[in-house]
Amino acid sequence: MALWGGRFSETGRAELTEFSESISFDQRLYRHDILGSKAHVTMLAAQNIIPQSTADAIKAKLDEIKDMIEQGGMEFKFELEDIHMHIESTLIDALGDEGARLHSARSRNDQVALDIRLYLRDAIDELIAGIREFQKALVDRAAAEPRAIMPGFTHLQHAQVVLFAHHLLAYVEMLDRDAERLSDCRKRINVMPLGSGALAGSTLPIDRQKVCDLLNFDRVTRNSMDAVADRDFAIETAAALAMFGMHVSRLSEDIILWSSQEFGFIELADAFCTGSSLMPQKKNPDVAELSRGKTARLYGNVTALLTLCKGLPLTYNRDLQEDKIPLFDSLDTAKAILNVYPPMIATMSINADRMRAMASDPALMATDVAEKLVELGVPFRTAHHRVGSLVKYCREHNKQLDEVTLEEMQITIPEATAEFLELFDPEISVAKREIVGGTGYGQVAGQLKFWSEKLK
Repeated sequence: MALWGGRFSETGRAELTEFSESISFDQRLYRHDILGSKAHVTMLAAQNIIPQSTADAIKAKLDEIKDMIEQGGMEFKFELEDIHMHIESTLIDALGDEGARLHSARSRNDQVALDIRLYLRDAIDELIAGIREFQKALVDRAAAEPRAIMPGFTHLQHAQVVLFAHHLLAYVEMLDRDAERLSDCRKRINVMPLGSGALAGSTLPIDRQKVCDLLNFDRVTRNSMDAVADRDFAIETAAALAMFGMHVSRLSEDIILWSSQEFGFIELADAFCTGSSLMPQKKNPDVAELSRGKTARLYGNVTALLTLCKGLPLTYNRDLQEDKIPLFDSLDTAKAILNVYPPMIATMSINADRMRAMASDPALMATDVAEKLVELGVPFRTAHHRVGSLVKYCREHNKQLDEVTLEEMQITIPEATAEFLELFDPEISVAKREIVGGTGYGQVAGQLKFWSEKLK
């Protein structure tokens, strides 16, 4: 039986067949296409649109087709275009006219919208689980070095002392928002479009809510034209993954810097690095660099999807076939990052002594001196100016801040007492930052406990 009906007198040229196909990339939707078809045929029988015996035969054959695909027994052909037609053609070859009843009250337009939503639900669940493992790796690594002190940076300049654990936990927070964005996106994905038909619904007495319930969707779509025409849920998913990539890229940049000879804060396990084809001494942080690079792909996929949809009149247009390649690439890229990043973090070694040495620069405690003046009632801008003058004095006299005498300090800071000379200890600086969200030992310990319990 010709799946295209009687409208066309000849099939397309070979070049057009190859140009039009999507089976090379949409075959991954087979499980979800079969799942949707089984729910659809169950509803058709319940509504007496087809006989129950036909529905039972179709569902049994669909299960066999699923097994055949998973065992590599289906030959994918460009002339059948997509996964939907491959499955339906195989079904009709086996069951004849009974198999042809499956497509009653259904179009490939609402069918593919359903398949993508089903696929994305599973993909997002998997990605969120991967992000949680990523967070666990960061929390575990932070918990292993709860008192390691390092210089924090602004503008890539030494700024103030922070705990290494506090730095890692910043990325745990970012990843948590990434997971929340995907979870929120999933709510808009979890809407059932089947029954919208090509664009106008169906004259047959279908029960869309029954299909919705069978497939565990939250609700059915309210407008049949919107249901088949828009891919904003796919764009939103890609955008959420682009932000995830941005966070990974920032962490990658930190790791690349930290592992350099200039920093020497960490060393990555050999399994996550490569050497140079020319220089025998090199150990390159390839996973971090590749992850940083793959973020560009995640960005590009969002742009591709936005551009794809921006000029389309309602409703369905064949352009939408091109939504899958960038969408699948974003999902695959994010999954690949999540497969390698957590074990890299887990096996990363820390040079706490090197961090502590670099955090001992007394200039990192300059703000502590200014805030001590504020405690004494000095307006902050005045305090800032006086400490800045002390920094200038030290530079002019080739001294570190902790090398001046009390008398020298009092030249620019008249309120200074002997207590001020004790403010240049990084441990003391950390210990004094026990505000909510600060880098104090107690605060970070509390955050480690919070995340450990949340991620169990």
